[in-house]
Amino acid sequence: MSQRVRGVIARAKGAPVEVTTIVVPDPGPGEAVVKVQACGVCHTDLHYREGGINDDFPFLLGHEAAGVVESVGEGVTDVAPGDFVVLNWRAVCGNCRACLRGKPWYCFATHNATQKMTLEDGTVLSPALGIGAFVEKTLVAAGQCTKVDPAARAAAVGLLGCGVMAGIGAAINTGGVTRGDSVAVIGCGGVGDGAIAGSALAGATTIIAVDTDDQKLSWARNFGATHTLNARNIDVVDAIRELTGGNGADVVIEAVGRPETYKQGFYARDLAGTLVLVGVPTPEMTIELPLLDVFGRGGALKSSWYGDCLPTRDFPMLTALYRQGRLDLDAFVSEEIALDQVEEAFAKMQTGGVLRSVVLF
Repeated sequence: MSQRVRGVIARAKGAPVEVTTIVVPDPGPGEAVVKVQACGVCHTDLHYREGGINDDFPFLLGHEAAGVVESVGEGVTDVAPGDFVVLNWRAVCGNCRACLRGKPWYCFATHNATQKMTLEDGTVLSPALGIGAFVEKTLVAAGQCTKVDPAARAAAVGLLGCGVMAGIGAAINTGGVTRGDSVAVIGCGGVGDGAIAGSALAGATTIIAVDTDDQKLSWARNFGATHTLNARNIDVVDAIRELTGGNGADVVIEAVGRPETYKQGFYARDLAGTLVLVGVPTPEMTIELPLLDVFGRGGALKSSWYGDCLPTRDFPMLTALYRQGRLDLDAFVSEEIALDQVEEAFAKMQTGGVLRSVVLF
């Protein structure tokens, strides 16, 4: 048995996305079908459309989502029909060397649904990040479903499925931001603002937002930035040092993914400070640093993949903070749109007019 639903696909590199009919199989062993309520339009989806991830077209786009479990397959016990869940693309295996060492957020054998969703003619679809949630219903591995408080707004908590979690986790999980720290965040899109919000939650007292867009810097203040710097007008490294007693920040989070901004982050941190790369670079990018500086400055150079999160731990906790009014996830939602407006949302993303567009079903 299977269902036919509406969804958004990218059929070819660079071509506009289209709304079409998707065939969703009934869940098999270890799988679940989720009725999607909301899905954020993430820059990663645009990367898929542009062929920046791989060439496995056609893609079923969307991955930053929340919804209700409709049905589950054999052997599924962690979720049941009716559960309100946020989808994650790091369903940990529990058995790999990372999981067995007690570090499941580094799981080396994450899994997706075994069956494939298709077009009506049988063409197999590649779901974005193993999810594919620009669709009325999607098939995922049951481990990709994380139960959260059903009273939460789907459009808001769904963003924990990718960008917001990546930013919060880069600050708290990877960067280890704690009480009294100074933090600089370079790049203030959804991920960067997540890092700012996470730093504020952790008790950082100086939070410096860096961007070239004054609108984004204004948004950054709403998430907890104590200072803003427009990188078009100043020397970023000097300015961050000036705001931190001449020392540099304890933690610098690079949320752009470019060699130039990474190098700024490297020199803008305090001696023995931490630099976290959470921005996603492209394959041709390289970085060159004097090895003596790497040695002499000490500290840590880290990368953060999905905010080093453990969904079963972090999603319910952050949803609780949201429900308590301590984490303003609603502020990340710039607009709510229909399924046929995804292409327009991509255009707005490139011009910087929105923080997050969210598809509502």
